[in-house]
Amino acid sequence: MRVAIVNDMKLAVEALKRALQAAPGVDVAWIAENGLLALEACRRDTPDVVLMDLLMPVMDGVESTRRILAECATTVIVVTSTVDGNASRVFQAMGCGALDAVPTPTLGPSGRVLGAEPLLESLLRVAKLASPRTALPAPLPPEPVMQTGENPPLILLGASTGGPPAISEVLENLGTGTRAAVVIVQHLDARFSNGLAVWLSEQPNVMPVALAAEGMRPTAGRALLTASNDHLTMRQDLTLAYDPEPRDYPYRPSVDVLFHAASRYWPTLGAAALLTGMGRDGAQGLLALRQAGWLTLAQDEASSALYGMPKAAADIGAASEILAPREIGLRLVRWSLSNAAMQRSKGSNHERTKRT
Repeated sequence: MRVAIVNDMKLAVEALKRALQAAPGVDVAWIAENGLLALEACRRDTPDVVLMDLLMPVMDGVESTRRILAECATTVIVVTSTVDGNASRVFQAMGCGALDAVPTPTLGPSGRVLGAEPLLESLLRVAKLASPRTALPAPLPPEPVMQTGENPPLILLGASTGGPPAISEVLENLGTGTRAAVVIVQHLDARFSNGLAVWLSEQPNVMPVALAAEGMRPTAGRALLTASNDHLTMRQDLTLAYDPEPRDYPYRPSVDVLFHAASRYWPTLGAAALLTGMGRDGAQGLLALRQAGWLTLAQDEASSALYGMPKAAADIGAASEILAPREIGLRLVRWSLSNAAMQRSKGSNHERTKRT
């Protein structure tokens, strides 16, 4: 794997070079000190992966990511010193197609590289994504669920490359008045989950977004976001949980794992949308939900930063409708209102039956 480094800080470049030396089969293709030089270098010599800093002179990392991915067949990983201080730029870069974001390694007093593990794990995921062996084990059949009172309408969202702005657009058009509970799986290192939750919550007209913790239940009017590199799943009692298995699955956390669990356990028909991303994660899970009677949506090609996951869903007939994120949000509003009206009708019929 040939990896390029884009960073204007000499210490950061040295730390990255030493970190890459510890990765078998990885070579440094070239080094650029700003985004414009990186774009020119990519045109001459396209590497497998570009490690992109965000704050640089001449051209910053967001614009460079956008232009490189528009012209060159490569993968961009954002490497930044702080996600809290650069959260907006991190998610803008991911909206342009950056695959992942990891902290910048540092050099200790003895020259030893510190904090390189997230970067090396991200490069390993890139290598696995290039491999055809990415299938999940066959899903288990549906089981009787535990009824625990009235459950809110459930909306599931899955996304990868380019996901944060697409999720934001869906949530903005879904609005704050829905009775639905929303659960979101975004392929993202757990270190950045809190930053994404805060960033999403700061967008206009978006319901509260919180990190999904072990044992939480989906709650009406709130969105829960994955907070672990393990897979978010659902138990028979309708609480959320994290599971490290399958360990060798390159998509972490996996959209398929949650979609399959919801199709097995959630007691009412919900809605799910598969958004922009690399690979095929979520397609089989979306198909399982459609076969169970759920409303299933996928993002269209024109609005996708990377038309991999939604295309996979469309190819196997997993999505009943193909829409842009704005239309997905509005479609979910209509579905939620229809669902609420149906529940009111069932309640009225139940009361009339009791009286008679």
